[in-house]
This record gives sequence, structure tokens and C-alpha cells, in this order.
Amino acid sequence: MEKYNVLVIGAGHAGIEAALACARMGLHTAILTLNRNTIGALSCNPAVGGVGKGQLVKEIDALGGEMAKATDFSAIQFRILNASKGAAVQSSRAQVDMQLYQQYMQRVVLEQENLEVVEAEVKDLIIKESQVYGVITAKKEEISADCVVICPGTFLDGVIHIGLNKTVGGRINEPASCGLADSLRKLGFNLFRFKTGTCPRLDKNTIDFSKLIVQNGDDPSCPFSFSTRVIQQKQVPCHITYTNSLTHKIILDNLSRSPLYGGIIKATGVRYCPSIEDKIVKFSDRERHQVFLEPQGLNTDEIYPNGLSTSFPEDVQLEIIHSVEGLEKARVIRFGYGIEHTVVDSTQLFPTLESKIIRNLYIAGQINGTTGYEEAAAQGLVAGINAGLRAKNKDHLILTRANSYIGVLLDDLTTKGTQEPYRMFTSRVEYRLILREDNADLRLRKIGHDLGLVSDAEFKNTQTKQEAIDNGIKFLRSHRVGPSQELNNFLRKSATPCLQNSVTLEHILKRPQVSLSNLMSLSELGIDIPEFALRQVEIEVKYSGFIQRQLVEVERFKNLEKIKLPLELDYGIISGLSREIKEKLNKFRPLNLGQASRISGVTPAAVSILMVYLRKI
Repeated sequence: MEKYNVLVIGAGHAGIEAALACARMGLHTAILTLNRNTIGALSCNPAVGGVGKGQLVKEIDALGGEMAKATDFSAIQFRILNASKGAAVQSSRAQVDMQLYQQYMQRVVLEQENLEVVEAEVKDLIIKESQVYGVITAKKEEISADCVVICPGTFLDGVIHIGLNKTVGGRINEPASCGLADSLRKLGFNLFRFKTGTCPRLDKNTIDFSKLIVQNGDDPSCPFSFSTRVIQQKQVPCHITYTNSLTHKIILDNLSRSPLYGGIIKATGVRYCPSIEDKIVKFSDRERHQVFLEPQGLNTDEIYPNGLSTSFPEDVQLEIIHSVEGLEKARVIRFGYGIEHTVVDSTQLFPTLESKIIRNLYIAGQINGTTGYEEAAAQGLVAGINAGLRAKNKDHLILTRANSYIGVLLDDLTTKGTQEPYRMFTSRVEYRLILREDNADLRLRKIGHDLGLVSDAEFKNTQTKQEAIDNGIKFLRSHRVGPSQELNNFLRKSATPCLQNSVTLEHILKRPQVSLSNLMSLSELGIDIPEFALRQVEIEVKYSGFIQRQLVEVERFKNLEKIKLPLELDYGIISGLSREIKEKLNKFRPLNLGQASRISGVTPAAVSILMVYLRKI
């Protein structure tokens, strides 16, 4: 029987990050996939990032993951979303060439030292005394491992819906993984069904782009990876159109033929990325909905009409498409579909993503109830890191709400759970002003370096950046300037009052009308800050008051997180707690008081009782 340190089931976004992390930590690792040719495939839209999601990708990169580098290699358009708003909510998004992205990931996986790719379907887990020891494949082969990471995406008992017809599959024209869900159910996992979907693909040669709104990317482009210096790929535009009253009428007239409204799909769908039929029903007051036409690559004619996700029959899909301006003669290359798949109750996992039921078993990705490439990859990276640490008999890594978006994602899933497909947003993050995507490397690269996932050279660059930021802020705070003709002319042109007295450069930069780059253009001020540190220096200065307040809140948060709760603690014997709270604490098994305080129904009074009890034991 083959023996590995870590087995990773699934080769999607979560599986890839998990397997690469383990292999790069020096562990003998295998990634099990139904088809090695589909490693790294983008199942849905040809884009990475978005509001809240861009931060996840930056953090994956800072920790030593691969998604950001793959995105930069294959990106054909970059945009900063919410660019007109504050730094706390700005997020990166990139259109990618789907073929190039997959080729990049496949090359990285296949060339990675310590990592083997095995084509196999996992049917069961080898369990002894509540600990996993490997897997059993569909061919009855046993593969042994110290730790197992499950990352099946939408393939776990996947069912595809097009109209009233349904077929078993994890992705169009690909088989589902059947049997593993039964194994998890027998072990005591709570399983339920979620639904997601995808859009039809259109032939760009049959679209009338003259009727559409052009949306170009940012120039210059801002890469995702902190290691990327130059964007190689040609950059191309996207286009925008809208649904209309005819579109809405077609949808309403055919609701009985929708598996979603015909009662065939019973699983819970995605609130924040609904199908077009869901939009029309739930937002009946809206006269139109945006359709964002995304090219799937430089060497393909396929266009992804983001906003037209649907599981209607093919003839209805055609009617809907042809009713949209610019798409009147569009030819469909591949029709959209809905997919139901099995997910686990994520509250049955620790924030490390290790199962509370089976030791050394880690679960990551869409199986935990999330939606999106970025959420899956973030979970996969953390699960892989922790499986690797367990295999090395080292302490787990726990990211928190105070140091990362990934920490918020994991805490939400394992403390609160989710009753619908979970999607990351900046609004979910309490400390988003200090957890910006531009400083993800400053926050997390030391962790990645300590784990062996970030190279010495990359970490040195981060240290150099931090030193430049610190020196820049110190210079601005210590240098005073008085009124001068050049400076006051600059301030007057910037629509801000002229100087009457001597002030620090920091004082001037705090004015909303003044940017650091423009201030540096005044040679008399002698400001010399490297370009790679400009953005962070300006943000730190302009938002210093708000940042300091958030840092105080973070310290309060950390104080509760520091108070550990023994895993074997019997909450039933603690007097003063209600029966409901005792039951919830015994079920969730929080790792510390902070996590306990975020469990629904656990009151501040209960936290105080726990604090007093812990002092006695």
C-alpha cells in the first residue's frame, strides 16, 4: 500500500493550493483527481478577484500560494473596483485567459517536487479510532496517509440541470464523485445540498459590439502577486449590455420550465450571484439588469455573458439571449446549467479546517458551503498548511479576524456556519481599514516565510518595503516647512488654503486635496520615497486616526482570543450558563473565548461566566 504524508482529494482551486503547500513544506504529497487534464480548470467565469475576493487572492499570495501568480500570468484585463472610494474597500479583479490559467496551474502542479498526481475516484476513508489513515478508491485500492484533505468542489454527488432534464456530473461533460458523501454521512457529518450555476457561452463573431458599452481595464495594470513586476499578456476590453422588458417577459412566461421554479431543484442557491430567473422574480421592480460580456481568452471566440446564469431549457435560453441588445444574432457555443452538490456543515470543523469528528481529516473549498474560486483557494491553502504542520507534529496555523480576510472567512464558516452559499465581501470584515489588499504582504509574508512557502528573496523585498514605509512616514512627521511661493501656489491650485505658518509635511498630506505623488513633485520639499512604498505611506498618514482606533479595537479582540478553552471542557457542569448555551458550546467546541463570543446565542454574560470559571481550573 502506497504511503504519503498528505493526500489531497480534488485538483480544483482548493486542492491545488493544499497540495502545493504540503509539497513545498517538504512532505510526500499526492493529489487525487478524476482527470489530470482538468487540473486547474476555471469552471465558471473567466475572472479572478472582486470585492472582498481580491483581498483573499492577495493574502493567498502573501502566504505563499499560487493563485495570484497564475492570474498575473494569464490576465488580459485588470481593474481596481471601488477605486473612487476609500482604501478599505478597494479590491482587485482580473479577466483571465482560461486556457493560459489552466496551463499555468497544470505545469506548476506537475513540476512540483514532492507532489504526485494520481487519477482515482475516492469512495471511502480509512478510519481507525476516529482518526483517518488514508482512502479507498473506486478500484478498491487503499492509499495510506498521515493526513487527508478533502477538496471535491461541486463534484460531490453533483447533479446538472438544464431545463427539466438532469444528469449526474460535477461539471458539464464530467463525472461526479459518488460514494464519498455516504462515507462522510456515516462518520457523523451533517450534509446538505447547495445549488450554483453558470452562464451560456457565446460566439463573439455573432455579437454586435457596436451596440455595447466598452469597458477597458486600468492603465497601468496593477498585478495581483507581490512578486510580479511586468504583465506579459495583451490587454483587451470587456463590454456591457442590459436585459429589458422583453427579456423579463420571456423569463416570466417560462418559469414553469425552470427547474428552480418547477420544484426540481430543492437546494439553496447563491444569494449574491443569482440566476437570471431569480433576479427577475425577486427584483421585479428593476427595469433592467446588467450583462457583463467577458472574453474567455485571447485565442478563443467564446464570450461569457456574466449576469445570464440560468438553468432554463436550451430553447428558452436562446430566446433570452436574443432579446438582449447586441445579442440578437448571438450563437450559443455552450448552454448554461445549474448544479446541485453536497456540502458539509462547516461548524463541524475547527478554524484550522480539521474535522472535529475525525482527527487528521481536513475539509476545504465549496464542500464547506462557499462559492467562488478565491474562497476555495484560501481554504485549500490553510487546510494544506495545517495538514502539513500536523504531519510534522507541529502546532496548527490559525488566522484570525484581526489579521486577515482569510481569518474572517474561516471564522464565519466554523463559528456561524452558513445556510446558503457563502461569498466574501469587505462588509464582513470589521477591521478592513488595516486589512487592506495593498498591505497583505506586510501582514502575512512572515508567516509564509516561516512555513517555507515564501522565498528568502520575496521576504527580503517585503522587509525592504516595510523599512521604506517607516522611513517615509518618519520623514513626513519630522520635517517642517514654512510658507513659500512654490508651495502656496501648489496648495492654491489644489483648492486648499495656503500656509501661514510652519507645519509638518504630514500635516499637509492629511489634507484630502493633496496627494503624496503631487507633493513629491515640489523639489524644494526634498521628499524621497520609493514608488513601491508611496501608496502605503499616504494611506497610513491620511487615515492615521481611524487606523489607531481600529488597532485599539484589535487589541481588545486579541485579549479574548488569547484566553484558550480546553477542547475536553464539559460546559454542562458550569453553573450560570443556560441549557441552550451549554448545548451550543458543547457542540461547537470553541478554541478560545473570542470564538465562543461569536457563536449565535452566546451572550456577553455567558462569556464573563466562562472567564470566571477558567480562573478556577
